[in-house]
Amino acid sequence: MKNSFWNDLRIAARRLRKSPGFTLTATFTLGISIAVNLVVFGLLNAGILHPINLPQSDRLFEVEQRIPGLITQSYPDFLDFRNRNSAFTDLLAFRFDRAGVSKDGDSPTRSWYYEVSCNYFDLLGVQPALGRFFHARDDRGPNSAPYIVLSDAFWRARFAADPHILGSAVEINQHPYTVIGVAPPAFHGTELFLWPDFWAPIVDAPELTGLSFLDQRYSHTLFVLGRLKSGVSEQQGTADLNSVAVQLSGIYPQTDDRLGVRLVVPGLLGDALGKPARNFLLGVFFFALLVLAAACVNLASIFAARTSDRARELSVRVAIGCSRWHLVRQLLAESVLLSFLGCVLGAATSAVLMRLISNWHPIPEYPIHVIVALDGRIIATAFALAVLASVLPPLLTAREIMDADARHAMRGPIEPAFRRLSIRDVLLGLQVTICALLVTSAFVGLRGLQRSLHTQLGFDPDSVELAQVSLWMAGYHDSDAFPIEQRLVEQTERIPGVTAAGTINSLPLQGGGSTTSVFRQGTSDFRDSNSIAQASFFTVSPGYLPAARMALLAGRNFTSADTHDTPRVALINQTLAKILFDNELAVGRHFETAGKQSYEIIGVVGNGKYNSITEDPKPAMYRPLAQVNDNTAYLVVRSTRNPAELRKELAGVLAQTTPNVPIKIESWADNLDLARFPARVATALLGMMGLLAGVLAATGIFGMASYAVARRLRELGIRVALGADRLQVLRSALGRTVLLLVGGSLAGLGLGVATSALLSRIVYQATVYDPMVLIGTIASMIMIGITAAAVPARRAMRAQPALLLRDN
Repeated sequence: MKNSFWNDLRIAARRLRKSPGFTLTATFTLGISIAVNLVVFGLLNAGILHPINLPQSDRLFEVEQRIPGLITQSYPDFLDFRNRNSAFTDLLAFRFDRAGVSKDGDSPTRSWYYEVSCNYFDLLGVQPALGRFFHARDDRGPNSAPYIVLSDAFWRARFAADPHILGSAVEINQHPYTVIGVAPPAFHGTELFLWPDFWAPIVDAPELTGLSFLDQRYSHTLFVLGRLKSGVSEQQGTADLNSVAVQLSGIYPQTDDRLGVRLVVPGLLGDALGKPARNFLLGVFFFALLVLAAACVNLASIFAARTSDRARELSVRVAIGCSRWHLVRQLLAESVLLSFLGCVLGAATSAVLMRLISNWHPIPEYPIHVIVALDGRIIATAFALAVLASVLPPLLTAREIMDADARHAMRGPIEPAFRRLSIRDVLLGLQVTICALLVTSAFVGLRGLQRSLHTQLGFDPDSVELAQVSLWMAGYHDSDAFPIEQRLVEQTERIPGVTAAGTINSLPLQGGGSTTSVFRQGTSDFRDSNSIAQASFFTVSPGYLPAARMALLAGRNFTSADTHDTPRVALINQTLAKILFDNELAVGRHFETAGKQSYEIIGVVGNGKYNSITEDPKPAMYRPLAQVNDNTAYLVVRSTRNPAELRKELAGVLAQTTPNVPIKIESWADNLDLARFPARVATALLGMMGLLAGVLAATGIFGMASYAVARRLRELGIRVALGADRLQVLRSALGRTVLLLVGGSLAGLGLGVATSALLSRIVYQATVYDPMVLIGTIASMIMIGITAAAVPARRAMRAQPALLLRDN
């Protein structure tokens, strides 16, 4: 049996060598389809299936709030959870931030780092590559641990892998910190794709950032991770922490009355990124499998056509005693060889693509590293896909061999006009259906991207330059911010061509600002459960509204008269105005926020997008810079000048006004790349799959049409000789193919409707009911059909009866 199969493989190899066109086409389509699946599975493996590279990572969980949209904890709550629980060996806290790093007086460079609790490395079980880590004993209160630990990559890139850096001082935001260790090369923190340059103790946050969240129970800024004790289940750990939450809600009702937690898998900012990432990748993987299915069906249809061409030969062999299983085995040998070649091509192509993805930094501003590499899971997946691709085509066409009959084969190729559906027809219809579904998905993705590019943001990013002014990186505190920012805006407004300039502390769609609880005026119960809304809040200068071209719907903008010594004022958006006062006039009325702060509403602005392009309208409020201390600012400059010229003059103003602050100037449109990145990736992936499916469908239609014409060419010649016109001949030759194309396209559109829920996981406002999607899909399928059937149709219409009859 073994020798027989090897003999079958040798025969199959000879047959494939004699059909180079078929071999190359089948290998290419199968290889590309396998490569697409391996790359998508590699992303799925890296982002979802692969745990954080840490000891006993299956015992690590992120502690999230139960309140939807709120995943972080306050530092006081973290300490209470850590000290009062009985289910975890320990809990750690961390946050992600930027800093200006310099040494020996050189210019600071903008770097990303983790602020972490001092037990961070101990809980994770990581050992330093050089030096030591800081430990819980180093925590002796605020600003008590002036140490940093460098990542291996930052140590090599910034300090040339100098081992003598240990024990020396570097300036972090103009404050001296001692380098005490270097992390191992394989350790990149507790987020899969956000890799820090260094780690610093969180107790030093007041000095490093000027923020005072360490004693603010209402300031939720920290991610919390915990390691469950041996024998404790996830459910038991959740129940234990929630019992602590009940205690805290009784002790601190104004801030913790709704406190509750749940445990989620760490590595993707909890469910903030993890849930949409899982939905996105699983949806894309489903469509990638459809591409592979289309390739297998395409291969099966080609096998079916080749089998039909050999019908007379196969029937004769059966008649003289050859077993049908032996013939199926020969077909299987061909399929195995093609699948092997396709698998090798797919694995090689996917390895190249994975390397490109791993070296790709889609958003240069952020330290995003997506490492996708071949491992055991991916190799096993490649083997499984190759087995599927090698077995499926022969199984689908085995019936042609099992039904082989010598008497039927000897009758000749003329077929009845209305024969029943063959396996070739079914395969072509299935292939067209899959193609139509993927083409529909591609157009849905394209329309989703178009919507994301043209959705109303609440501001106008065109002709605007942004300068990130991170005053804390130069050692400035909140109290220093207002006079510096005021002077910066005044000097910027003097630049020729500048029509408006202002500042905002946090850009919309780049973090979305902080949130606060909003209460009606006169409220005496300031528990979160008594609030009427959670509103995003921003700190802006008077020039921000005209610079951003925000719509002021009622009231007035901030002015220089709104100072620290005057009553607090605020601008609110339409959504918050409706929540507070329904359809009544909001200007001149008051509301309150957490901390019993009362604000007078001086104006109402239009709604905008604050956290993501896909979000529903959310409440938001704006406070004047003069009344709020905030050392974070983005300078927003609207101008009629050439951007390159403006940036040069703007850099001079920044260098003069804010020395020692790392400068970053970019257009607002470029800054929005991060917000639009998911839509662009979805469109690119679905478009690539739709294109590949179109190629596969065109190949299948061409093969089917060519086969139908070639098989019936003598019959067509007789029809022409008997007086049939060319259109009748064409309808006779390709009518069935056209019917299968139309039926498959309609079925694909129907499946597109059925998979709308799946598409909505991938694409913003996905809908197949969009007229442009329907028109685009129908037009694409018509073009695919015309392109694929053009050559066979031409051959059918040029049938010459005399020549055909003479040849026969």
